[in-house]
Amino acid sequence: MALKFHQQIISDLLEDSNGGLVILSSGLSLAKLIASLLILHSPSQGTLLLLLSPASQSLKSRILHQLSSLSSPPPTEITSDLPANHRYSLYSSGNPFFITPRILIVDLLTQRIPVSSLAGIFILNAHSLSETSTEAFIVRIVKTLNASAYVRAFSDRPQAMVSGFAKTERTMRALFLRRLHLWPRFQLDVSQELEREPPEVVDIRVSMSSYMVGIQKAIIEVMDACLKEMRKTNKVDVDDLTVESGLFKSFDEIVRRQLDPIWHTLGKRTKQLVSDLKTLRKLLDYLVRYDAVSFLKFLDTLRVAESYRSVWLFAESSYKIFDFAKKRVYRLIKASEVKSKEHVKNTSGKKRKLKGDNASVEAVGGATAKNVDTGVVIEEVLEEAPKWKVLREILLETQEEREKQTLSEEENSDNNGIVLVACKDERSCMQLEDCITNNPQKVMREEWEMYLLSKIEIRNVQTPQKKKQKTPKGFGILDGVVPVTTIQSSEGSSVCRQEHEALMAAASSIRKLGKTAASGNNNPEAQVDKASSTKGKAKKESSSLRRPIRSCSKKKTNSEPEIVTGSEIEEKVSEASTSGPREDSDAPPNGAMKLPPVHFYALESDQPILDVLKPSVIIVYHPDMTFVREIEVYKAENPLKKLKVYFLFYDESTEVQKFEASIRRENGAFESLIRQKSSMMIPVDQDGLCMGSNSSTDYPASSTQNSLTRKAGGRKEIEKETQVIVDMREFMSSLPNVLHQKGMKIIPVTLEVGDYILSPSICVERKSIQDLFQSFTSGRLFHQVEMMSRYYRIPVLLIEFSQDKSFSFQSASDISDDVTPYNIISKLSLLVLHFPRLRILWSRSLHATAEIFTTLKSNQDEPDESRAIRVDANYRSIMEKCKSLSELASLPVEELAEVMGGHKVAKSLREFLDAKYPTLL
Repeated sequence: MALKFHQQIISDLLEDSNGGLVILSSGLSLAKLIASLLILHSPSQGTLLLLLSPASQSLKSRILHQLSSLSSPPPTEITSDLPANHRYSLYSSGNPFFITPRILIVDLLTQRIPVSSLAGIFILNAHSLSETSTEAFIVRIVKTLNASAYVRAFSDRPQAMVSGFAKTERTMRALFLRRLHLWPRFQLDVSQELEREPPEVVDIRVSMSSYMVGIQKAIIEVMDACLKEMRKTNKVDVDDLTVESGLFKSFDEIVRRQLDPIWHTLGKRTKQLVSDLKTLRKLLDYLVRYDAVSFLKFLDTLRVAESYRSVWLFAESSYKIFDFAKKRVYRLIKASEVKSKEHVKNTSGKKRKLKGDNASVEAVGGATAKNVDTGVVIEEVLEEAPKWKVLREILLETQEEREKQTLSEEENSDNNGIVLVACKDERSCMQLEDCITNNPQKVMREEWEMYLLSKIEIRNVQTPQKKKQKTPKGFGILDGVVPVTTIQSSEGSSVCRQEHEALMAAASSIRKLGKTAASGNNNPEAQVDKASSTKGKAKKESSSLRRPIRSCSKKKTNSEPEIVTGSEIEEKVSEASTSGPREDSDAPPNGAMKLPPVHFYALESDQPILDVLKPSVIIVYHPDMTFVREIEVYKAENPLKKLKVYFLFYDESTEVQKFEASIRRENGAFESLIRQKSSMMIPVDQDGLCMGSNSSTDYPASSTQNSLTRKAGGRKEIEKETQVIVDMREFMSSLPNVLHQKGMKIIPVTLEVGDYILSPSICVERKSIQDLFQSFTSGRLFHQVEMMSRYYRIPVLLIEFSQDKSFSFQSASDISDDVTPYNIISKLSLLVLHFPRLRILWSRSLHATAEIFTTLKSNQDEPDESRAIRVDANYRSIMEKCKSLSELASLPVEELAEVMGGHKVAKSLREFLDAKYPTLL
């Protein structure tokens, strides 16, 4: 059943027959709103089309789930695999359908759809539209042919609707809409309904460890230093350059949008700062999301990948990030300290000793490996995430409450006792599952062993086996061999070498222990280490097979929870069966206590998990604003259900700051939209009659008013309709839309040669900047130009730039006088030398391209569609001329040349057909 504010939105939309634009707060169940509108649709009204983009696939799955839960037939999807006559019958059926904009625009232009039978169009991603998008192209054609068809656009990303100048107003103009419906979370009807029966909320602030606090402080200091360097360029808006805004992905888009027009003039340092800010934001996110070992591994990867060009690595506080990250995992101590600890403990601790060729490895208690040559020992710290302990305490508390309710016979029949733990990604779900079912220290131990083993693998890759010369003739790059000295002059490099050798010794000890256990050693400790290492490896291999929902339940006869596989979202969740008892030498400290059924959910999977599982307890491990709103809607839809929600935050962390800032950003976006709505200028005749298409205004404006007075009586000359033949693949771009706005007739066909046919002699191959570089690299452009030169008198290569980016390949200082194989200008020069008839056009934007095409088509005949299709595709003309192979073989060369489009190819075919059959006689 839809909520009251959903019913109010539906009522507002049904009042206006023209449609409207609906902007919701994130998480307020947009899928349920659209599903309710689909249920209200009747086939007698006409066919309803839902435009489906790649970004709206998750919304589509949620809509289908809502419809299936309401026992309503879901809309099918119209694909290009269906024949044209079949698609025509579907368009006339009056049912709702999903369809991609590319398929729909082609069917509209080729008149394969009865526009008069359309009831309306749903646009699911209004925040990604613009005046030149394909969706706007579709709406303009539909409104021109059927003014009564409505358009209903939806968006749950208000931040994207305020980016740029008058984004919402321009979107409404492009979609011919006059009504804007704003439904923020703070709207009175929404807030009252969601807060009428709120869930029981427990906000838990977990203190970060001292090292985590130090790392976070250091990252923020480095980020602030990078922002200060960015402000020195005087080329960006300093108001947007704050640490708080740097926590979001949109920060990169803001900076790039400001710097794109002058990107080629920026120095390497400024460009690297933009990349560094993105890296630092990831570090802040990974610090509170992943364990200490995984965070250290990511830092090691960054050091290797970015050490030679990164700017942030050389900041004053960057060394603290690496230093504190290491101290969370291990620390270096002298061998003498280990011996003193052994003397104090006597023989009370566990002790292992392995003899190798060059080193002796000892492990005492939890500490680790000693290198005889250096006298340095790696002592394991393996700091656990503070949230892990709190999560287990919450689960135990939940189980105690369930047992008390059972004893007091107060358990509600609607309470299924399911506990849902929401994490950011699948990896976090798997790790938390292991922490609950196993000892957290064992999980950290497995991560540590995998980290050490990866060190050995990296060393083997970086140092392949080579034959060393006994008497090197030189040094450095002259000989290809860098001599290794055992004594370092620098104290810092000596410490780094000692640390590296100690890590290698620890890794070697783990590998040797694994081999010993595999060979049948009866040492129980070695077998435990081998089992843990094997389990970690198996987990890594099967991680891609895990589903977004993880389940953790428990057998009544066993005190330890068992892992079971989660069910599919679309299926009804039943009681998960468990396997038999599992032997584990490292049982959790509270393993004797029962744990409730736990399901882990990855937020990035974006599935309707709440409606499927209907949990009684929700633990939000990684807070997310959208998921919080989904919980509120779920509780409002089930007011009688007891629901308890735990929020786990790291106290005084960027995690809290990011969550609160996301709410402030959304509220600020809605406040801006409310102000825009009060002063928005929408034409009163916005009724869809070619308004904004420029089909009757822009194109005739090319002739001046004075030219009209030269004609008798000021009579306007009847203009000839111009047309452009466009390849089907070009409808992924916005240029056909802009050409149609200029008054040109677009004819979509499948072209073998060229992208646009302007006249019988002009063929255009359009390339964006990225496509141009890729085409040169693959050699595809050479072949395309060769085919255009063969079949058309004027082959044209159009190089089209983006309007918001610089109108140049590179800066003037980078252009050299010599021809180099890797320079784009040199490649273009060589291309022109090989094909002298090739013409190269440079266009600043889509609109500039449309003006160029208009100029090129002046005094030219209109292109022939049938001839354009036959170019380099003579099999069609051959099939029309000849009904069989025998008839083809009997044709003379002259007729073959006429059919195949050339005397040379006809002669080749005739020689092939008349060739003597080779024999051995």
